[in-house]
Amino acid sequence: MRSIVNINKKWAFTKDVDEVPKKMPQRWYWVHLPHTWNNIDGQDGNNDYYRGAGYYAKQIKKVELPQADQYFLEILGANSSADVYIDGVKLAHHDGGYSTWRVDITSALKEESLLVIRVDNSENDCIYPQQADFTFYGGLYRDVNIIGVSASHFDLEYYGGRGIQVTPTIQEKDADITIETWVTGKKAGQSLVYKVRDRSGEIVIQKNCSITDRKVQMKIADVHRWNGRKDPYLYFAEVELIENDEVLDRVCTSFGCRTFEIHPEKGFLLNGESYPLRGVSRHQDRWGIGNALSPKNHKEDMDFICEMGANTIRLAHYQQDQYFYDLCDERGMVVWAEIPYISAHLPKGRENTISQMKELIIQNYHHPSIVVWGLSNEITMQEADEKDLLENHKILNNLCHEMDNTRLTTMAVISTCDIHHPYIQIPDVISYNHYFGWYGGDVSMNGPWLDNFHRELPQIPIGVSEYGCEALNWHTSEPQQGDYTEEYQAYYHEELIKQLFTRPYLWATHVWNMFDFGADARDEGGESGQNHKGLVTFDRKYKKDAFYAYKAWLSQDPFVHICGKRYVNRVEDQTKITVYSNLPEVTLYLNGKEYEKQVSKEHFFYFTIPNKGETMIMAKAGECKEESLIRKTEKFHEEYRLKEKGTVLNWFDIEEIEGYYSLNDKVSEVLESKQGKELLQTILGKFWNEEKEDEMLEILGGFTIIRMINTMGAIGEKMTKEELLNVNSQLNKIKK
Repeated sequence: MRSIVNINKKWAFTKDVDEVPKKMPQRWYWVHLPHTWNNIDGQDGNNDYYRGAGYYAKQIKKVELPQADQYFLEILGANSSADVYIDGVKLAHHDGGYSTWRVDITSALKEESLLVIRVDNSENDCIYPQQADFTFYGGLYRDVNIIGVSASHFDLEYYGGRGIQVTPTIQEKDADITIETWVTGKKAGQSLVYKVRDRSGEIVIQKNCSITDRKVQMKIADVHRWNGRKDPYLYFAEVELIENDEVLDRVCTSFGCRTFEIHPEKGFLLNGESYPLRGVSRHQDRWGIGNALSPKNHKEDMDFICEMGANTIRLAHYQQDQYFYDLCDERGMVVWAEIPYISAHLPKGRENTISQMKELIIQNYHHPSIVVWGLSNEITMQEADEKDLLENHKILNNLCHEMDNTRLTTMAVISTCDIHHPYIQIPDVISYNHYFGWYGGDVSMNGPWLDNFHRELPQIPIGVSEYGCEALNWHTSEPQQGDYTEEYQAYYHEELIKQLFTRPYLWATHVWNMFDFGADARDEGGESGQNHKGLVTFDRKYKKDAFYAYKAWLSQDPFVHICGKRYVNRVEDQTKITVYSNLPEVTLYLNGKEYEKQVSKEHFFYFTIPNKGETMIMAKAGECKEESLIRKTEKFHEEYRLKEKGTVLNWFDIEEIEGYYSLNDKVSEVLESKQGKELLQTILGKFWNEEKEDEMLEILGGFTIIRMINTMGAIGEKMTKEELLNVNSQLNKIKK
């Protein structure tokens, strides 16, 4: 029988050698898997984290392994390339850091052998990802096992698959189940026993077949459907390989029976009923841990997502841990799964996109949660050979349909990509990454843009694959785009929820992102090395206010939440208090006395209250209560104000004259003045395009002048403090 031995414990590790050892090294240090060498330097900014080779060594004693005819090394994740050696002899190489792969080590394994795995996350020109807004953590960051099997066994070497594939097809109340198996080393006289069990473990169907019957049809009468979060019912398929009444090998997999449709007008339908997909995207890393997560970490992430009320997850931008896909099945999440074909098309990377897509599909075929395979993300961000890029996408799209005709294909498209670009026509459905209201534009632009796409291309189902804005522990009573405050993030998501959730034609919407994540190249918001668009902090210790805005719309569990709990000290005499609840009525109490009662169909309640001394606020909705404290201060509490590190001029240091412009005014406002427009044309120089003035205004109009100049400086020459003050002085002379 098959045996699986986990070998995570006690590996010798180093980055400081140039060759693979043949004997156990003495001066390496000990680590346990999962492990990454970038859990610190990949999250602290400056884009200087170690990208190179790391070596893992472990002594393997054959006597400690169960007896078997063959042994396979199973690696569930090694980022991003890896080589396997036994006693200094190279056995295998693998490119792609996010999938399972296996190596036959039988002939190389002696009574005692040194296993070395060389992992490398260096930059290269043929393995994805290479350019993206997240850290490419190196290491053996998932489990490593040794699998022992008999000479006859279910295949272990084909793209990390299980040797079994289950395809359910629903016919009215019943389900036809096709089970395919692949057996290595099969012999005459052997047989296969196919079983399907229900959730309780009872056998629903069983078939005893010849070894040649590798593909069988079975029927589940009156099938219990997998129905998302409402009822995520799972069946289990099991196949035994029998010889002389002895079970040589056994494989099993869970599966679910469901139908779905993505309709350009009706959106997403599950089992024939409307099921709007409203959820989040998720990265697989954590503060101080990197991507070396434990099952406990994965489960906690899922608990957060479920608490918020989401019913869909985009697992971006790569294949994630099998345990998390299993959780998606069990919790009823509808999933978008994708490969890391992202940001920059690599002319030499085609074969890697194909191999990663094959691994993604073969290893995840059985998950009922997955409904779409993602071909790429923002791949038109940089210039590339368009013919080669289009051909690569067509190959991937056809591959997905050939390998799996039960699911659809999709892509995440960068906001600036023309909706008439030929690559928009390749997949079955489309989603766009839009940041109107954060990276330029205004929050109000999101809904109308989608309406225009829907009007011009009514045959293409459209969704939103990314939208969001960054927030840290900064606060203000007058939130503005680009201020990184928790209050602006809450306002942004309130507006986006109202626009997106009321458009039934959108097949799916995914917030970017559920959690803050590591992006070592980033240096903004006052904390380097992270993308702070998460609804929950990187360490999972704090749910930002925007988290509760979604909970108010999506969760059925009654609650009430007062926003701004970290914003205690306030200078104004009258202050705004926002409350979220999924109940229709909220009553606000100040220092124990009822102040105001409000009813809202939008789940957002806005109160204006006096700010004197200390005020204990209590919000009550049904049986739910929550309290918060505010305090009147004479001066603004400076700890709430973002001070950008490395910024030559902060917005609060800019002189403002009433009735005149300043660097703190929006581009759209300054362009209303002839003199203002002439000044901006001078500032933008080569970036100004008269022919595309309307498009530029649409994107940049919501930026303040200071934010626009700082953003342009990221791709061009930065202005000095003196130059910025000079521009502000000129603006101060132009009347509004």
